[in-house]
Formats: sequence, structure tokens, C-alpha cells
Amino acid sequence: MAGMPLPCMKILFETERLFLRELEQADFATLCRTLQDERAMYAYEHVFSDEEAQAWLANQQRRYREEGFGLWGVVRKADGQFLGQCGLTLQPLGDGTRGIEVGYLFERTYWHNGYATEAAIACKEYAFCTLHAEKVYSIIRENNLPSRRVAERNGMHVCGRLVKHYYGMEMPHLIYRAENPHDSARVQHGQATGQDPRKK
Repeated sequence: MAGMPLPCMKILFETERLFLRELEQADFATLCRTLQDERAMYAYEHVFSDEEAQAWLANQQRRYREEGFGLWGVVRKADGQFLGQCGLTLQPLGDGTRGIEVGYLFERTYWHNGYATEAAIACKEYAFCTLHAEKVYSIIRENNLPSRRVAERNGMHVCGRLVKHYYGMEMPHLIYRAENPHDSARVQHGQATGQDPRKK
């Protein structure tokens, strides 16, 4: 069936309707459907060239190797359809530090089905229960109301603001944050309790 995952692809964890896996070079054309869609990329105010899309994919694969996480492919379990990207990346917080961000970018065809929220919640739990992160963030442009609603449904609250400079434009962003609910001492020793998202 078109879109079904190949056996060599690394699946990180599952949700009720989805699984998340590492991106592969074979995903390039599918990624371009979003990265080159002006409406899907409205928060960036920039659509990607083929070269920029390839660099985006290569950067996620670098992140897997060097950081152990990145943006992953989100696939619908029922039919193997690739829906978009969701995952964890290290991002500057505007105060000289970096935090783990829950990010998401879905193909427009699959908006308004709850997939972004479902995947984002699972990524937050992966960060808390598997990576033992104390906090996670989502950094969202102020006018990106759909992404802000996903962050709020993911139990996040605004904790700050920053301005990003992108292609000569100043873009005000809100910083959303959620804190690991598990006992901090146990988290620091890698003994966080709770369900491992990979076993959902």
C-alpha cells in the first residue's frame, strides 16, 4: 500500500492512531508537499526551494545522530499515510539558553483531525518519560492561532516572548512551556515514572 512504512525505518513510538518514525531520504517528495505549500508555511512567510527542503531533511537526520531526536515523520496507522512532521528539537529561548521544543508541521490535507495534538502530546511524554527532560517548550509565532491551540491542548502555558529574524523580517513569538510532572529528583536520576509513549 502506498505510504506504508518500510521495515528498515526506525519507529520511535505509537499513539492510538499514529506512529512516529525517523525521516528517510525517500520522504523528500512528501516533505516538499508541505514545505513548498504557501498556505501550510504561512507562519514562515517563505516556501522552501528543493535545496532548502533537502537541507531541512538532512538537518533532521543530523539531529538524530548528534542529539538523539529531531522532527519525526508522523504516519497514520490505519493505512500507512504520511501526514506530516512532529518531534523534538533544541531551540534558543532568547535568554542565552536552549530548551527542548515540541514542534509540528502537517500537510494541509490532514489539518483539523486532531493529529497534531495527538502527536504533540506523545512527543511531550517521550521527552518527559524517556529523555527525562524537566521542561519542554513550543515557540510559536503570535499570529499562528492553530499552533497555539495545539500547545494549549498539550498542557502548555505562555512563559515568555522572543523575536525571531527570518528572511529580513522580525517575527514576534510566544514561548509556551510545560513542566515534567514527575518528581524532579527521580527525573534527574533517569527514574521517571509514568507510561512510556513507545508502549502506547
